[in-house]
Amino acid sequence: MKSGHINFCQKILMKRSIAHFAILVLLIFPICLKAQFISVRGKEIVDANGKPFLMRGTNLGNWLIPEGYMFKFKSINSPRLINEAFSELLGPDETREFWEKYLHTYIDEGDIHYLKTLGVNSIRIPFSYRLFTKEDYLGKNDPNRGFELLDRVIGWCKKESIYVILDMHSAPGGQTGDNIDDGYGYPFLFKNEASQKLTVDIWQRIADHYKNETTILGYDLLNEPIATYFDKTEFNPYLEPLYKRITAAVRTVDKNHLVVLGGAQWDSNFTAFGPPFDSKAVYTFHKYWTDSTKKVIQDYIDFRDKYNVPIYCGETGENTDVWVGAFKTVLEQNDIGWHFWPYKKMDNTKGFVTFDVPTGYDKVIEYTEKPRASFKDIRNASPQDREQIKKALYDFINNSRFENCRPNKGYISALGLGKS
Repeated sequence: MKSGHINFCQKILMKRSIAHFAILVLLIFPICLKAQFISVRGKEIVDANGKPFLMRGTNLGNWLIPEGYMFKFKSINSPRLINEAFSELLGPDETREFWEKYLHTYIDEGDIHYLKTLGVNSIRIPFSYRLFTKEDYLGKNDPNRGFELLDRVIGWCKKESIYVILDMHSAPGGQTGDNIDDGYGYPFLFKNEASQKLTVDIWQRIADHYKNETTILGYDLLNEPIATYFDKTEFNPYLEPLYKRITAAVRTVDKNHLVVLGGAQWDSNFTAFGPPFDSKAVYTFHKYWTDSTKKVIQDYIDFRDKYNVPIYCGETGENTDVWVGAFKTVLEQNDIGWHFWPYKKMDNTKGFVTFDVPTGYDKVIEYTEKPRASFKDIRNASPQDREQIKKALYDFINNSRFENCRPNKGYISALGLGKS
């Protein structure tokens, strides 16, 4: 056989080998890509290598959805009411400036890096739906503002290998019927088609935006739906159908991420659920101010066993170091991950970190507790020194900077974190 013919045959064989290798790569690559996402296997949440992943972390409460009690306010307890009070004190223009600085300061890269040094592997980020609409919210009405803010923190989390759950804390119309949803005192979401459609549309936009982001662990579709003040026999039947509708929309663009489904009555009641309807569903409960025993979570464990699905505790805490340590132990003994609430809070030992109350801040609190139902009331409540008020509020922002915060070492230690 001539050498030219041999070389020709070798080239053909080489081309076939390359082609076969290319086909093999194309077959394997989607599998590898898929494996990068946190997933579900029976009762377990599993990591990219298929190993059980137990969430240990916190909630970035009071950042994208401010809460009155975190500001030491008693009467004004939702973002809308806080914004009204600040607008009366500072004027609308200065209030917009305040919120812009607040949102870019209260949580920054230093906070995320610190959480990583403690051993946190995941966080939950509460947000308001208004960050994705043209509705006025904390000084702006930009429908892409939510992505701008979340992309930054997700980028920091990606750098630190911390997973993220996105939590719609405030849904259109109000899913809770209390200050938590920044609504109007009634769970209108479940009776209003326009609000439901907007909820579905926003989640679909979010899922489409983050469909390939492996730092995202999942989507907590509705925080603490249907407060105990309302008839559960009237509202609970609406909950799971809405979850199914939102999930169906998410799955049209994103088949990678988990959907996190909270029970009715403050995420405490799983009787609103039937058999699982999504292969990557995780069921979440919140638990505050109960005994720190297995008995208080037994119903959720039974649900997990019955349907062979993962469960996790999305919020708990706001308690003593002893209670926090005991409840964390109970959760982990039963293979339940957790996100304790909150990460940061002013003048507080029942969280990860705290910061000082600003000088003169008592005047801000004093104003919020005065009658302000009419313009006459507002004039009568008007502070004598608005510059003092302004300084106290901006000092609140400055004090909340990571470098000005102090760790609550007992709390952190009770969670088994911060150990080298």
